[in-house]
Amino acid sequence: MKKSMNAWSAAADESFEEMFSHLSACGFAAVELNVDEPGHSAHSLTMETSEAELFKIRETAAQFGLKIASVSTSLYNGTLGAKDAAEREKGKNILRKQMICADALGTDSVLCVPGLDVSGGASLKEAFEASYLALSEMKQEIEDSQIYVCLENVWNGFFTSPNDMAAFIDRLNSPYMKAYYDVGNTVAFSDTVSWIHILGKRIQRIHVKGFKRNGGLNSGGDFVDLLSGDINWPAVTEALSAVGYDGYLTAEVSPTREYSEMLTFYKEVSAQEDAILKGALL
Repeated sequence: MKKSMNAWSAAADESFEEMFSHLSACGFAAVELNVDEPGHSAHSLTMETSEAELFKIRETAAQFGLKIASVSTSLYNGTLGAKDAAEREKGKNILRKQMICADALGTDSVLCVPGLDVSGGASLKEAFEASYLALSEMKQEIEDSQIYVCLENVWNGFFTSPNDMAAFIDRLNSPYMKAYYDVGNTVAFSDTVSWIHILGKRIQRIHVKGFKRNGGLNSGGDFVDLLSGDINWPAVTEALSAVGYDGYLTAEVSPTREYSEMLTFYKEVSAQEDAILKGALL
């Protein structure tokens, strides 16, 4: 497994070149880029980013020895699970843009968030059917692109058990629709290691973050540094190895204290990922 960081974890005012330089110096093998609204950060992709710009970004990353781990986005907001077909089409167009970005950037995976359109009044059952419909309508496009569409468990009440997530992926019945498992997003209410064993070979990408419960399950909690929470990292890496995962561990983290310079934060996250990969805690 290899170390990666999501670009949301970097200082918003850093250019692509500055961010790549810093992450490379700190020992990361890759970075996950994001499609955001214009002006979100100096290193965001947008729906308007051109192919020429994408190739330039890929070239700049390569100059610093970095790969692009995958392409995420902040734009879905329940569109894939919407009742309204026009809203679902917006979600499908976001996914199409991610796939274009991934191909130009030299990665084989994008992060996709199916889910609940709360503002549109869709029930969970309706959101499951709408999300399934939207993704199944794109099945041929996805398979033709040979880009893995990796569905993530996020805090939207959509995937609340590994069995639900596995069943949804299996129903799509495509070798290019898989799981993007976020290890930290299930700690508040579940055993994160069990998710890995149940999702198994469906896992194509991994997010890592720390989470500290207030007590037992369903007692609330907070995101913390990677090694400061309730995640048994040796058990996580053992489970990932057991299911054959050997890809990126992408840290999606935020500073939990003030830093005089963000380079110190990147170094700390890199060291924490080293500890995770070695099966030990600092």
